[in-house]
Amino acid sequence: MAALSRRRRLHNEEMKTYLVGGSVRDRLLGVPAVDHDHVVVGATPEELVAAGFVPVGRDFPVFLHPQTNEEYALARTERKSGRGYAGFTVHAAADVTLEEDLRRRDLTINAMAIAEDGTLIDPYGGARDLAARTLRHVSDAFAEDPLRVLRLARFAARFSEFTVAPETLALCRDLVASGELDALVAERVWQEISRGLMERTPSRQFAVLRACGALAVLAPELDRLWGVAQRADYHPEIDTGIHVMQAIDYAAHRDWPLATRYAVLTHDLGKGLTAPDILPAHHGHEARSVRLVQALSARWRVPREVAELARAVAAEHGNLGRLREMRPATVHDVLARCDAIRRPERFRQMLDACEADCCSRRAVDAPEPTDCAFPARTDALAALQAMLSVDAAAIAAERTAAGHPERIADAVRDARIAALRARRP
Repeated sequence: MAALSRRRRLHNEEMKTYLVGGSVRDRLLGVPAVDHDHVVVGATPEELVAAGFVPVGRDFPVFLHPQTNEEYALARTERKSGRGYAGFTVHAAADVTLEEDLRRRDLTINAMAIAEDGTLIDPYGGARDLAARTLRHVSDAFAEDPLRVLRLARFAARFSEFTVAPETLALCRDLVASGELDALVAERVWQEISRGLMERTPSRQFAVLRACGALAVLAPELDRLWGVAQRADYHPEIDTGIHVMQAIDYAAHRDWPLATRYAVLTHDLGKGLTAPDILPAHHGHEARSVRLVQALSARWRVPREVAELARAVAAEHGNLGRLREMRPATVHDVLARCDAIRRPERFRQMLDACEADCCSRRAVDAPEPTDCAFPARTDALAALQAMLSVDAAAIAAERTAAGHPERIADAVRDARIAALRARRP
């Protein structure tokens, strides 16, 4: 700040800087802040550049501090001028006050600032809502930006002990009813959904999206799972939507990566299309799940590796849980479809997702198990080890030398099945 302070003394006594947003919230909560954002009031872009700041903002004036590389933005206001999260006219000038800048923010807990002397500036009651564990909008302008529905849901997943203020949820419902969610681009939807999946209680993200009607717009494949019955002897929670939420929280509590969590989220999508006359059975839901995972992943533009793991889990999670009931040839074919030999680490991620599916099953409000036995993992890894014990290169060389290279694949398969049969007691 030395360069900026010198500039202020020499040219602009009105220029002031404030720490704002999430870093203030986290400081008050007593948790480490990941980013430190600053607002500059009473300055022009030219003054910041002259003080050594580097301009980086495309849509509004944002600068990097010459020493700390932290972001400093000129105080600004926003006015709705079109549809969607990008439909705003931004006004950034030296006459914009700190209170005006904070008013454009989404939630009161994100609309506080700390002055250079340590004074807290809290014009919209953010500290009060922090103490009350409440997520509340700053102003009715919240409903002008459809992305804020997703941000609210993500904060609910991060701060699981917070509740959403009823009036804020009502604004979200109005926003959904207006059709504004249709203006969200896929990349921004996935960015928020994926960040929410990586929070400590991702089920709350989807609870908020369901409560305001947004999930039915963004992911009808997922939204329709609630109210779909499952067999109580396999699923004490009965409801498919509840099961999926318990499963993603189970995955989150084990710090599993995004790809695994997304696979858990989508593994049972096909149950939402089960014919009502066969419920609570779900014969063939895996194939239906694959189609729906592919459709949802394409709509959200999910990264390829994440989408591929989800598709594989949707297709094979039922089989991976029943390997000990299968003939060796069937076990071989399941692991072959999982590409377990070429991609053993991905195969372990698949087993993690299967564990979340299995071990999260419990009656509603029952505690999550901490030491769930999951013998299917042991079975699967033992089967993989048996298949890996076969020297495929030696078989290929032998068949080639015998003049029958076309028989290599069958010979390797036969040898691996024999190894699977030999490992069984």
